[in-house]
Amino acid sequence: MVARMSMTATQPVGDLLREWRQRRRLSQLDLACEADISTKHLSFVESGRARPSRDMVMHLAERLDVPLRERNVLLVAAGFAPVFRERKISDPALSAQRQAIDLVLKGHEPYPALAIDRHWTMISANAVVPLLLAGIDAALLTPPVNVLRLSLHPGGLASRIANLAQWRGHLLERLRRQVEVSADPKLGELLAELKALPAPSQPVPRRPEAAQAADSVVVPFQLATEAGVLSFFSTTTVFGTPVDITLSELAVEAFYPADTATADALRVIAGQRG
Repeated sequence: MVARMSMTATQPVGDLLREWRQRRRLSQLDLACEADISTKHLSFVESGRARPSRDMVMHLAERLDVPLRERNVLLVAAGFAPVFRERKISDPALSAQRQAIDLVLKGHEPYPALAIDRHWTMISANAVVPLLLAGIDAALLTPPVNVLRLSLHPGGLASRIANLAQWRGHLLERLRRQVEVSADPKLGELLAELKALPAPSQPVPRRPEAAQAADSVVVPFQLATEAGVLSFFSTTTVFGTPVDITLSELAVEAFYPADTATADALRVIAGQRG
């Protein structure tokens, strides 16, 4: 099944290629050199004076790092059938990949980790994540759960994030870059929504100065809990060389303790879940 595309395939393929080139801030000469073709031929493709072959469309899309979903759009616009399939993560064909995700999430305990799709919808989470969501507005936890909305909404975690201004700025900038790279209108709508959310009205506890020193290397996520203010840094893991749209858009967000106090507290919290 090929899903609805975020860019219309009614535009000429040359126009779409030019938009992607400009989005990547490349000149025609830059892209021609990257793709090992002549600038004249690229100009003819973009202007519609030359019809690119299927292989040329795929070749240029690869050089432009166009998402798989949008590569299908380019192919359709050029008069070819789309080649990348999109399955639900529950599809039996993706059972091995789903098991791999679950294994990664489970293996990360007692630290929190979750899997998200391209729109930051939570697909799965390990057993530690719900333990950190006490007091969240139930509406924000009704599927589909958007992780960014959950983080920055006043009814979500926002009032408990000790460094909200810093963390909010980090998330919004990350989302802005994602919008720029993907040209996904739904992500653009999400960015506008999150920017409009208010800051929390009540103060949250500050971490001790000694613990703050550990946060100087990366932007930390500092969450106030009954066990004190916990500090995390995060990593993002994606599938290598996917040819399925769903897999290409999945990511695992894993959080690690930024100090020993957080690590110790997480072991205690995880031990209480039983």
